[in-house]
Amino acid sequence: MILSGRGVTAVLGPTNTGKTHYAIERMVAHKSGVIGLPLRLLAREVYGRIVQRVGADKVALVTGEEKISPSGAVYSVCTVEAMPRQTDAAFVAIDEAQLAGDLERGHIFTDRILHLRGREETLLLGAATMRPILEKLLPGLTVVSRPRLSHLAYAGSKKITRLPRRSAVVAFSADEVYAIAELIRRQRGGAAVVLGALSPRTRNAQVALYQEGDVEYLVATDAIGMGLNLDVDHVAFAQDSKFDGFQYRNLTPAEMGQIAGRAGRHMRDGTFGVTGRVAPMVDETVERIEGHEFPPVKLLQWRSKRLDFDSLDALRQSLEATPPVPGLTRALPAVDQQALERLSLDPEIRDIARGADRVELLWDVCSLPDYRRITPLQHTDLIAAIYRDIVRHGTVKEDYLAEQVRRADQTGGDIDTLSARISQIRTWTYVSHRSHWLANPSHWQEKTREIEDRLSDALHERLTKRFVDRRTSVLMKRLRENAMLEAEIGVDGDVFVEGHHVGQLSGFRFTPDSSAEGPDQKAVLAAAQKSLAIEFEARAARLHASGNHDFALGSDGTARWLGDPVARLASGDSILAPRIILLADDQLSGQARDVVTARIERFVHHHISTILKPLDDLAMAEDLEGLAKGLAFQIVEGLGVLFRRNVADDVKALDQEARGSLRRYGVRFGAYHVFMPALLKPAPAEIITMLWALRNEGFDKPGYGEIAAALAAGRTSIVTDAEYQRDFYRLAGFRYLGKRAVRIDILERLSDLIRPLLQWNPGNGAPPEGAYDGRRFMTTPAMLSILGATPDDMEEILKGLGYRSEAVEPAVAKAHLDAIRVKASPAEVEDDAASEASTEAGPDRGRAEKTEDSSTEASASETVDEAKVGEAPEQDGQSAGAGAPAQAPAETQTASPETTADAIQAPVEEAAEEEPKPVLLWRPAGRNENKGHRQHRQGNRQRQGAGRGKSDDRNQPHRNGKGKPPRHGKKHGDHGKPRPPRKEKPIDPDSPFAKLAALKEQMNK
Repeated sequence: MILSGRGVTAVLGPTNTGKTHYAIERMVAHKSGVIGLPLRLLAREVYGRIVQRVGADKVALVTGEEKISPSGAVYSVCTVEAMPRQTDAAFVAIDEAQLAGDLERGHIFTDRILHLRGREETLLLGAATMRPILEKLLPGLTVVSRPRLSHLAYAGSKKITRLPRRSAVVAFSADEVYAIAELIRRQRGGAAVVLGALSPRTRNAQVALYQEGDVEYLVATDAIGMGLNLDVDHVAFAQDSKFDGFQYRNLTPAEMGQIAGRAGRHMRDGTFGVTGRVAPMVDETVERIEGHEFPPVKLLQWRSKRLDFDSLDALRQSLEATPPVPGLTRALPAVDQQALERLSLDPEIRDIARGADRVELLWDVCSLPDYRRITPLQHTDLIAAIYRDIVRHGTVKEDYLAEQVRRADQTGGDIDTLSARISQIRTWTYVSHRSHWLANPSHWQEKTREIEDRLSDALHERLTKRFVDRRTSVLMKRLRENAMLEAEIGVDGDVFVEGHHVGQLSGFRFTPDSSAEGPDQKAVLAAAQKSLAIEFEARAARLHASGNHDFALGSDGTARWLGDPVARLASGDSILAPRIILLADDQLSGQARDVVTARIERFVHHHISTILKPLDDLAMAEDLEGLAKGLAFQIVEGLGVLFRRNVADDVKALDQEARGSLRRYGVRFGAYHVFMPALLKPAPAEIITMLWALRNEGFDKPGYGEIAAALAAGRTSIVTDAEYQRDFYRLAGFRYLGKRAVRIDILERLSDLIRPLLQWNPGNGAPPEGAYDGRRFMTTPAMLSILGATPDDMEEILKGLGYRSEAVEPAVAKAHLDAIRVKASPAEVEDDAASEASTEAGPDRGRAEKTEDSSTEASASETVDEAKVGEAPEQDGQSAGAGAPAQAPAETQTASPETTADAIQAPVEEAAEEEPKPVLLWRPAGRNENKGHRQHRQGNRQRQGAGRGKSDDRNQPHRNGKGKPPRHGKKHGDHGKPRPPRKEKPIDPDSPFAKLAALKEQMNK
């Protein structure tokens, strides 16, 4: 044993002191040399640096899994385990000498430190904590202390997402490393990953990803503390404990200092700290790390190199030898010794392991590293299989080796699967480099190397894909180079910077991609904005030249150009002239912005005036005068719909000429409303409700979109929403009636069906369908059909109109109508029909006034328009066809007594036989409600009294204050005076009543 330090120099100091660089310089100064490094990854790095200095033909790389040995090589770069036991090289260096105290690998470093020497110079490189023990074991040792080139300072605790750029986050489990890398990818663009379990090729690729600036963060285990030279400015500990192969324990200050020392490079200062759930470091630990003051190493791990191979027992006993000098301690059984212990208990192995050669071979096979990190028993079984083949066949069987290699040769799978395959192929790569174990070692060296490289590349790709946002990494790299970023805009509005999608341009608004967040966001968006400014100018010009067909106005008040929102409407001074609020970023400015605003305003105003042309024509009418002009103004203010009761006096005061002039502009005088049927169509209704929402903040109310769509879809009735004002339904062309709203024109048609039922005189023959006694009526299928409502809905609607109901037993109702039907004769029915026709055509202006208040006043053209409006009735539980409502009035007036009786019995038959539902009879209620129907009822009573020749003072007054003469020129009541001649009024030639009277006059002639 060499226990002398003569000719040995120990270069000691903290990290970033240039020790490895000094060793390389010293080695190339000699004619030959060997340097041992703790990691294959670091050996690869040093090999590359020496090759640059002296050429590849003079440098060999020797590791457990890789050998590059040019014939003229004079310099060897090795892992410490692969260093020769003896050498004739002029120079020898051992890096990271403090690992001699490591429980797992320490005995190997100790052996090289004590026994391996260069002919001319030997360097031991390590931490300053090694000085006392080296001086004790190697008397005459020369010690050179090197100070750190930069300052290392504690930066406290930081969140992972707030760590500075060029940071390394350290954790000690693969799961924790992956979780941190995933978090950094989402928040900061990506991270490189360095694990001890990765193959050297994969680790090199990940380190290069970080070193070249593609990512700004590195997540690693303590592998980065083993001499890796990285451009790290900050080291953050995400864990402060690890499993050392025997137990979970806290990191020692020296271990933390070794890892934290990776921060800072050459003369650039570095910082360290904690992150995640790690508690802040105590002051004592911080002071030790900053001052590089750690307890000295007191013992080195040792295992005897004088092994006895006479037998298995002799070998085991020699491995149990105690250290010969103080300062050394017997190492715990390593993987190779543990495997030997298990195999020595196998009778088959003991039987074939006879003789020094076979025992030494067994010990050699036991040195196979456990790359796979499988159970000790599985690893031992693999060693036993290899040993049996070599003993029995001279080499490992080719078919067995081929099968094991084939299983690993698959590049599919996730990160963990690929890592396991790499560990498996590394095992066979190591076997292939034991030339005396294989018949054709060069073939398998090439084969396993090719597979390992392919798997390593696939693993690097998976890691990069999972933990790196390539777009962000490329942009960050260009930003560091101070390069001008190129931006472009696709035809569909996608915005790209350097070929990477960063956002979407819609109209004149740019929406950044949510994944573009991060430290580079401002620079990326700045590059995008430069292209947007030019694009906005071009789009403004195209919009200005666009036709109206390129624009659209939605029910939500949004104006769109080519499908993209460009403006929204807001309430203006006039409800028909809303304001325009441009939806554009600041890049649209100056004249371009004014041009866009003016063009959108022109479209919006044109669109509204076109859709609401009847209303616009009425507002601009110049041939209206006096009361007609005033009523037209009110209709325009009401957006085409007025409740008749609110303008009853004005309507009464209109003469026939004024009424005719309003009708020419599409105004209709209904029983309940004064309205414009053309505005009840879906398109005008949608515009009107949108204008109402602008004025009343209707867009903010829940469900506005669904209700507005239903109102504008041509439905005849809908379920109401209490959140909305009744004006909302009125402007959409509906009458709010409790739980349901009914379209106005349909409501007027309902009035047409009800009016004859209240005009019918029981003495004039059989009742029409739905009539009862001239004062009350029943709902009919025709009424339900035009409303698209159920019987329950019908009750709500009639109550909303002011009608009151009373229940009658079905038998009583049937008996009443049967009695009337029996009294009626066909002649009486014909006389009654003729009487009704002559009354409508006669000179009775009170009846004309009454009829004018109804929908029968409408002209033929109005009837056609109304039919169009009602093309799509709502079918709320009804199965009536679309054509049913249009024919309902005619069917009602021509129904036979048998049909009427059947209709009355229908609801009774459909109900439960035990409890038949009562028949509801409806009547107008209240003086101020349904005034038109009340007047019709009074007229009926007058005719009944005249027919019976009796006096009825209740029927004397009329709404014009004058008495009404009885029918057929009879005297009125007890007065006995002839009816004074009625003052003739000019008849409106456009009135349908004038046409009807003229037609009947020709028939009488």
